[in-house]
Amino acid sequence: MSEVMKFDVEDGIGVITIDSPPVNALGVNTRRGIAEGLDKAWADKSVKAIVLICAGRTFFAGADISEFGKPPQPPSLPELLEYLETSPVPIVAAIHGTALGGGLETALHCHYRIATPSAKAGLPEVHLGLLPGAGGTQRLPRIIGVPAALEIITSGRHAPAKEALELGVFDALSEEGNLRGDAIAFARKIVAENAPLVRVRDRQDLVEEHRGNTKIFEDFRKKNARRFRGFNAPESIIKCIEAAANLPYEDGVKEERRLFTELHDGVQSQAQRYVFFAERQTSKIPDVPKDTPTRNVKSIGVIGAGTMGGGIAMNFLNTGAPVVLVEQTQEALDRGISVIRRNYENSAKRGRLTAEQVGQRMSLITPSTDYQDLGASDLIIEAVFETMEIKKDVFGKIDQIAKDGAILASNTSYLDLDEIAASTNRPEDVIGLHFFSPANVMPLLEIVRGKKTGKDLINTAMKLAKKIGKTPVLSRVCHGFIANRVMTVRGVQADAMILEGVSPEEIDRVIYEYGFAMGPFRMRDLVGLDVIGRGSNEKTVASELVARDRLGQKKNGGYYDYDENRNATLSPIAMDIIREVAADKGIKQAPNATEEDIVARLLYPVVNEGARILDEGVAIRGSDIDIACIKGYNWPVYRGGPMFWADTVGLDRIVSKLNGLAEAYGDAFAPSPFLVKLAKEGKRLSEVST
Repeated sequence: MSEVMKFDVEDGIGVITIDSPPVNALGVNTRRGIAEGLDKAWADKSVKAIVLICAGRTFFAGADISEFGKPPQPPSLPELLEYLETSPVPIVAAIHGTALGGGLETALHCHYRIATPSAKAGLPEVHLGLLPGAGGTQRLPRIIGVPAALEIITSGRHAPAKEALELGVFDALSEEGNLRGDAIAFARKIVAENAPLVRVRDRQDLVEEHRGNTKIFEDFRKKNARRFRGFNAPESIIKCIEAAANLPYEDGVKEERRLFTELHDGVQSQAQRYVFFAERQTSKIPDVPKDTPTRNVKSIGVIGAGTMGGGIAMNFLNTGAPVVLVEQTQEALDRGISVIRRNYENSAKRGRLTAEQVGQRMSLITPSTDYQDLGASDLIIEAVFETMEIKKDVFGKIDQIAKDGAILASNTSYLDLDEIAASTNRPEDVIGLHFFSPANVMPLLEIVRGKKTGKDLINTAMKLAKKIGKTPVLSRVCHGFIANRVMTVRGVQADAMILEGVSPEEIDRVIYEYGFAMGPFRMRDLVGLDVIGRGSNEKTVASELVARDRLGQKKNGGYYDYDENRNATLSPIAMDIIREVAADKGIKQAPNATEEDIVARLLYPVVNEGARILDEGVAIRGSDIDIACIKGYNWPVYRGGPMFWADTVGLDRIVSKLNGLAEAYGDAFAPSPFLVKLAKEGKRLSEVST
């Protein structure tokens, strides 16, 4: 007798209820429960129709991906769904919450579908580097058409109930809160009308109209080329939907299974599935259990209304929290407020907010030039200039003003949090909340734990990060913390290579083809060279570009020149400066780097620095470093982050190459003893847990 299935009969309608918390994933116990429920229903001659419904918070939310890579246990999902579709009586899927992935495929193997108005449906496998492997790519086009199926499956988005009804995914909507009763009534109506057993697989009209039409698929590829770049799964999905249009159902399913297996066994999907779990792991802190107390955070104070401070404030305004925004001068304050308003108004123009919502969020801001106005805030975040003396001065002031129990947070991206905390009389109340720019957009929030930071602060920060839509990663104190520290070495080597004669354009091309959105020099031009090139006493290419008023895209170009459409061409001025700086430093230019050399020179040091961070205990897990780089620096997700990628390359190979680079270029490349140890022991960086 299944522990997750309950079967009962109500006036000729058999009701199979599955209750497998937390999300009714289609693991082996759930699959067996459904099969047992079907057997019971079919054995009862009084049952004229079946309702398949779930208890708890959702309909089947998808396959149990923890089973991936393990020996299959019967019935497999395709076997179960084929069994479901052979029912001699109509089956109605009753959907609440979400019907995702295998959950939607299950519903598409039922004859009819009814859902609550709050339900959503989707096939999100693309986010795991996969495609729907149980008939989804063959069935959805048959029920909603090829164009809509292409968009929904390649995006992985969740369609709300109203849209799903209009598309034809759902046949009816119930009243909210009365799904079971309405589903039974729907099933009775089917029986009373002697409605046919509608099998989605037999429907041909919506796919036949695109049979032999290659243009719709080629146009879709071209339209989405930028979004799909580097990813294997979207192209495989398109091929499957082409098969749905051009092949008999059975042949299309074979093609779907072939391409699913190809993706499943490939490195990309392994990386994306790893990232899926790694992201959920970051908030698990070994010495900070879930039941650690948290502090009440309802009101926020932000010091600094510049780019970072304004973006930080927006994160909290978006949740409905009031924010006191403090600046030194009224002029700076007014400028910061206007930028926030403009950002919200731009969102409204794109349809993401209403005018009323813009007004509501702006009304939550209390602008001020007086630190005293921060006295009632539960959380005060400083986002002032990145120098220690200024930070310490700010914390000394807010220490005198903040109420007891207030959290004092620094947005510092490099500085010693313990030194900042020591400028207060309550270091246990000080924590680092390092947002990445633009703070209202970038998903990473590095939570920096000082030597005296209270555990309740850490737990509060983890929960707060989720509330404002950020992915939290915990770091101990060191220069640059996790993401900035490991990625800085990439920039150092990029600068060294151009002085040796490798073109910035070639470096950018190789890094772009690796999977980053852009290479380091295109990125600097975008951010602004004045941000990078000033404040250094050393003569560098960046400082010389700034000295000649070349600030990047914002003014006169930088490493590249830009036309009116921001198309880039390598700048002759920049190349002259590179040769000049190289000559001043006595560096002989002899470009002979291959693509492999560039990847190794720029990215192997990132791996090496990550190993050092783990050895020092700055990061808890290798996977935390990967998430920090993916969320903070847009490391391509299908590479899995630097630690996972290193494991796919082979730690032995990386250590050997680093030793060779150390001989050629010095001790900066010397492999970390910890990395060497892991390589000798055959262990994986991504699985390290300190």
